[in-house]
Amino acid sequence: MKALFLLLKAVKFGKVLTTSGTMLLSIAVYAWIFGWKYAVGFVLLIFVHEMGHYIAARRRGLDVGAPTFIPFVGAWIQLKQLPHDAETEAYVGMAGPLAGSLGALAVYFAARYFDSPLLLAIAYSGFFLNLFNLIPLSPFDGGRITAVISPKLWLLGVPVLVGLFFYRPSPLLILMAILAAPHVMQALRGPQTADQHAYYTTDAETRVSYAALYIGLAAFLAIMCSELHEQLPHR
Repeated sequence: MKALFLLLKAVKFGKVLTTSGTMLLSIAVYAWIFGWKYAVGFVLLIFVHEMGHYIAARRRGLDVGAPTFIPFVGAWIQLKQLPHDAETEAYVGMAGPLAGSLGALAVYFAARYFDSPLLLAIAYSGFFLNLFNLIPLSPFDGGRITAVISPKLWLLGVPVLVGLFFYRPSPLLILMAILAAPHVMQALRGPQTADQHAYYTTDAETRVSYAALYIGLAAFLAIMCSELHEQLPHR
């Protein structure tokens, strides 16, 4: 029993090391380019976003791992247990952008209070990060949210992703396109089995609620990104 207890402690300690170690790696990489103050703030906002997913998954009884960070990719939590239905997936998916947006809003108010261009830049990055994640296409959070409305909405994410690539070419967008390809094919084919039909079946009130929350959050983030972009000092 003592050996088992020590093993469990080691596993938990290993998870903490994975999260903290990858966070520190991300901070070091971003600091090399943007400076350590911006790097710390930006990575902390990513952490807030991921903890939103983590807490939501735990509230729904899902087995979930601690956040892992990768520079220029972001972070993710490992769902060791898949959601039982599209509503649960949307609930977990929505929690990240909501938490991240609240974190960015807190930084924005701090930037206004202290009249800090640095905090304003961090807030802008936080708003943009969460808006980017609302692209209605899996594996983005937006794809997980819109699935409860209709998987057909994933098809709207394709031109958005293509437009972003032509506007700002990035290997990350190519990776996302590769990961999204199976979901696009699924949206074109529609549910093929009884289990898939059951997974995406939900009542109209739930669909409308998530649609309103999704559109409202996306509009808020778009407005904040536009406003802060104008307020940021341009060199």
